[in-house]
Amino acid sequence: MGVNEAKYVLAIDQGSTSTRAVIYDHSGRKVIESTKPLPQISNKNGWVEQNPDTIWSSVLSAIASAMIDARIHPESINSIGITNQRETTVVWDKQTGKPIYNAIGWLSKQTTEISQKLREAGYSELIRKKTGLVLNAYFSATKVRWILDHVAGAQERAEKGELLFGTIDTWLVWKLSDGKYHITDYTNASRTMMYNIHELKWDQELLDILNIPKQMLPTVHASDEIYGTTENYQFYGVSVPIAGIAGDQQAALIGSMGFEPGMVEDTYGDGSFIMMNTGTTPEISRERLLTTIAYGIGGKVVYALEGSIFIAGSALIWLRDQLGLIKSVPESRLAAKRSHDNNDIYVVPAFTGLGAPYWDASTRGAIFGITRGTTDDDIVKATLQSIAYSTKDIIDTMEADTEMQIPLLSADGGASRNSYLMQFQADILGRPVQRTSDEETTAFGAAILTGLATGFWKDLDEVKSIYEAGKIFQPKMDEAERKKLYRGWKNAIQAARYFKPQQD
Repeated sequence: MGVNEAKYVLAIDQGSTSTRAVIYDHSGRKVIESTKPLPQISNKNGWVEQNPDTIWSSVLSAIASAMIDARIHPESINSIGITNQRETTVVWDKQTGKPIYNAIGWLSKQTTEISQKLREAGYSELIRKKTGLVLNAYFSATKVRWILDHVAGAQERAEKGELLFGTIDTWLVWKLSDGKYHITDYTNASRTMMYNIHELKWDQELLDILNIPKQMLPTVHASDEIYGTTENYQFYGVSVPIAGIAGDQQAALIGSMGFEPGMVEDTYGDGSFIMMNTGTTPEISRERLLTTIAYGIGGKVVYALEGSIFIAGSALIWLRDQLGLIKSVPESRLAAKRSHDNNDIYVVPAFTGLGAPYWDASTRGAIFGITRGTTDDDIVKATLQSIAYSTKDIIDTMEADTEMQIPLLSADGGASRNSYLMQFQADILGRPVQRTSDEETTAFGAAILTGLATGFWKDLDEVKSIYEAGKIFQPKMDEAERKKLYRGWKNAIQAARYFKPQQD
């Protein structure tokens, strides 16, 4: 590949419901983006699975569409970076490359019983100290254990070294390289509940507890390395470096320039994920936030605190598809503007339980404060407000944990385009919210990593120089109103947690 030909970097952004291929030029400009929808296999019990081969096909399709539509030749691609839905778990045959079961999605509840047994056995604190994570079915370890338990002969085959495990980044690198590289990066490894974030290695004690053979696990690398190259026939006859990996939320922190301690980024997607850069020392949360690895760049590992809100933008899809209160998600902004209630309706969208800082899987959704005069618009507005309230729960917890004042929240993701939500978020936080100029910073984060790994961009200073900041929303609500509304939210959470589903 000639030096002058490599004009672009390609970011693969593999998400829960879609796959995107985004091409950037040296100025950081998005040249083209191609999105392919991705089906999920789910049932009423809260199981969420996907076909790993379908995920791979969606990646190939998105890449092909992007390059064809932009008329960019593969030789013009400097390198490929990957960002991915985290925790989602694939186990496959080392020889054939065929998955032995569906990918188990990050939000799937099918491993809850395994988590409960580990909790009852007293392993919660050990896991927390080593991994920074709350013992939960959310993470990859219980998903691996479930597959080994439920696929005939899988445990024995894993012990013989015949099976491999990977999160989606690992699966994609394996496929892009035609099985040459079985790797992951610090950020994804730190989400498996098997990785010691202090010692930066797979933890043998945890693997023994889980009975997961270490030979299944990928080697762990920094986020800004060149891991290998594509096989020619996998990338249109061209061998391209595979370089730069980060889980989606870490990539969003990178893509919004969250390189200094105290910087906080919130991705308002189907869920809402808030990540705070805490520097080179891991902060173990006293308030049940997650401690995780933010990135490994330039030989330095940086840590983060993270709070996960399971339901955010997907609550708006619920309003559209299940309740029919809006015809499109963007319409929610207009509905909120039309509402004339006094903000005294509260929606708690705990459809799959409550995430941070509550971690209460048994809580279900609820609506409080309905009167005879309540309208569709009022419920839509309250649903938008629930996203902002949930975010405040986590921001307040982060400040308490770190004793650091968070001056500004950086916001990205699809729901961040809703100006009503962003203004209410600033109001209820009592501090500015800066929306990124591009709502999808995850792909840009992957582009930054692959560009740094290959010298496409020489250092972080050059990356910062091409970053374009977005609109700032300043708080307008007075302190008394802010406190009153948030007190109502805390009451609604308490009431929802009190009302538990009846067991048979």
